[in-house]
Amino acid sequence: MKRFVLFFLVVSVIACSDSGKPASAPTPGAAGAPPPPEVDVISVSRSEVTLTRDLPGRLFAVRSAQVRARVEGVLEQRLFTEGADVKRGTPLFRVDARSFQAAMAAAEADAAAAKATLERYRPLLEIKAVSQQEFDLALARLRQTEAVLARARLDLENATPTAPISGRAGRALVTEGALVGRGDATLLVTIEQLDPIRVEFTQSYSDLLRLQSAIKAGRQKHATSTVVELLLEDGSVYPFPGRLQFTDLAVDPATGSVALRAEFPNPRRELLPGAFVQVRFPHARLDKALRVPQRAIQGGAQGQSVMLVDSEGKVTPRPVKTGGMAGTDFIVTDGLSEGDQVIVNGLQKARPGTVVKPVLWQAPGTAAGSPSTPASASSPPAPAVAKK
Repeated sequence: MKRFVLFFLVVSVIACSDSGKPASAPTPGAAGAPPPPEVDVISVSRSEVTLTRDLPGRLFAVRSAQVRARVEGVLEQRLFTEGADVKRGTPLFRVDARSFQAAMAAAEADAAAAKATLERYRPLLEIKAVSQQEFDLALARLRQTEAVLARARLDLENATPTAPISGRAGRALVTEGALVGRGDATLLVTIEQLDPIRVEFTQSYSDLLRLQSAIKAGRQKHATSTVVELLLEDGSVYPFPGRLQFTDLAVDPATGSVALRAEFPNPRRELLPGAFVQVRFPHARLDKALRVPQRAIQGGAQGQSVMLVDSEGKVTPRPVKTGGMAGTDFIVTDGLSEGDQVIVNGLQKARPGTVVKPVLWQAPGTAAGSPSTPASASSPPAPAVAKK
């Protein structure tokens, strides 16, 4: 019993001495500590940029032709496939032509008889067997019959309407058995040339005045490029760039805007007339501008801001001011300096004051050094590393 009590006392003393020692805190970088989260960043740098503006527009066929019935008759057959491409001169319909064939045969017979009469009168005129008046009447009769023959031949040709241009034929507006051409020229089908395709859009005249003032003041320069981009209804960029073709010299008094026109290649016939689109239009240039991707700009009640990674690897908010767009990027006019590391992706993990691991970001589909891909960033002790 005494030995047991002594052993119990010794164990209690040891336990009490151990409990008085403070617990050791885990050191930074220990095996159990989580690593800092990764965020995609860009290093802001100055470069020459082209200011763009997205303007609403509508697509139109570059050429459009309405095929109408030029003669009266019953439509016998449609000779083309609706929605297919047709070549110029391709027969599209066939109208019952029996009456036109009979009329042309009669006109040919009358013209032949008038010509024979004139040839018979010619030697008789020389010997004064017929008068000059009779010869002139025979000549007039021949010319009249030839005109009737030409009209009959034209009516027979018009009994088979052809495509006036090459393009895509729409749906037929009449069916076999319908009477066409009575009273008016019945519309049969519309053919539209879709490659290239035209887009018409407008720009506010007040915007043009502000641009001219900025150019006169030296803040901006004229855009030298006539290349425009097309934004589809789903927000995607059309893969084929277009070219500006026309700028109106007058202001529409109803809208206070100026009309513009551009043409785009349409080899796959993806663009159809009547669709509404957005045109990304270059309107000015800046020599040295700071630009950041649109996703990096945050908006709130206090205005616009971005998240930066400082030299210690900590996240710091920074208010900024923007002025215009360059493609999908914002032009930053105040709040940033060259070399600042701006967070582009991973903002949900970038709380102010937290330590993060910056990784260089490159926009999809762009090469290094392009406007949306700023130069590499490094700022010890948390340098940005290339993302694999």
